[in-house]
Amino acid sequence: ATVLTQAIVNEGMKNVTAGANPVGIRRGIELATKAAVDALHEMSHTVESKSDIAQVASISSANEEVGKLIADAMEKVGNDGVITIEESKGIDTSLDVVEGMQFDRGYLSQYMVADNDKMEADLDNPYILLTDKKISNIQEVLPLLQSIAQQGRPLLIIADDVDGEALPTLVLNKIRGTFNVVAV
Repeated sequence: ATVLTQAIVNEGMKNVTAGANPVGIRRGIELATKAAVDALHEMSHTVESKSDIAQVASISSANEEVGKLIADAMEKVGNDGVITIEESKGIDTSLDVVEGMQFDRGYLSQYMVADNDKMEADLDNPYILLTDKKISNIQEVLPLLQSIAQQGRPLLIIADDVDGEALPTLVLNKIRGTFNVVAV
């Protein structure tokens, strides 16, 4: 797709340089793109069986063993699950299933990361504060934070945003080891 896109851009630039109307070229590219996408949708079909998934994954990865592992992973996590492929430090190819959740948003401060190599923050059995509000004033959640700090369990904050004095206060308490918190 990248090679095709580059070729289209190059040919479009040649035509514009030769005096063609850039708006007309753009319209032509948009029409051709729509026709190509429509044709691909007509040719495509849903892949459902494990063997079909393994075949597609084997072709895509150019490796039959990896294709089988991807099919196994899809069988275990389902269509809505997340599959992450990482390069191994050894020579073995393996499949590890990790229970949990993944967010499309990251943590709000790099200081909330537990593993700097993977840039991950893992929380075991955390309390979860879920709100559609913005947390700016730490006083709003202070009683909750004090209670959680006494119990020693981690806290995951899922909020519209955490800013103002609240974010640096949470980060400082995490760095000091007062309590383990991650805000996303």
